[in-house]
Amino acid sequence: MKYISIKNNLFKKESLKRCNLIRRIILKISQKVSAVHIGGSFSSIEIIDCVYNLLKKKNDTFILSKGHAGILLYTILYLKKKITKKILYSYCKKGSKLGVHPDYGTYGITASTGSLGHGLAIGAGIAFANRQKNVYVLLSDGELQEGSVWEAALFISSNRLNNIIVIIDFNGLQSSTWSKDTHPTLEPIERKFISFGWDSKTCNGHSTIDIYKIIQKHNFKKPLAIVAKTIKGYPISFMKNNPVWHYKSPNNIEFLSALKELNNYEK
Repeated sequence: MKYISIKNNLFKKESLKRCNLIRRIILKISQKVSAVHIGGSFSSIEIIDCVYNLLKKKNDTFILSKGHAGILLYTILYLKKKITKKILYSYCKKGSKLGVHPDYGTYGITASTGSLGHGLAIGAGIAFANRQKNVYVLLSDGELQEGSVWEAALFISSNRLNNIIVIIDFNGLQSSTWSKDTHPTLEPIERKFISFGWDSKTCNGHSTIDIYKIIQKHNFKKPLAIVAKTIKGYPISFMKNNPVWHYKSPNNIEFLSALKELNNYEK
């Protein structure tokens, strides 16, 4: 697998610009619908940016297992010219082809993932059918409470599906509660995957370059699970680690404030 060369300052600047463009688009769409799962989408942006803009080849597969962040996938597909602006901005309106969760076959989407815990098993089947392609799966940390995830993880390592790369959006929040409160033994996630026969690393999930470097160094002798530590609602100050932004859309004042923060953040 060939990778691009990294010049850190330029690399970071370009990634920041791409990621904040995604955030601005999602913010604009949020003014037209009551809920877009903005918190969990914002925490995953650097992850999906890394996959789509730096890693994913033509024949590779991406599965958004945390399907509630569907607006994030739609925005990436729009920027990749897979869907039009008109279709993107019809999100969740009557007659729209874009629902809250992704649907299989719509604009090349690989899997319907409204119900958590199924994306990794779907990815396993795709990786098993074609070991020459890489399969990227984006999971949420709350999703790791599903037994089906660990059944799939065991199947993947047992069948040496070393072409699977899982990235876990570890923001610590599951809807309105903290996973450390409801499931205090969820961690250490990295060691759990290692015990299941995987390679696993932990990194800053808001650093595209950190995610990229881990995959760049991966030898593909085992499946890889990256625990990407993120902040729900990042980088907007009033959204960060605030459970209300799992569902809520910002009002006009909050919308303008968030845009101002993104402008300052990019400087």
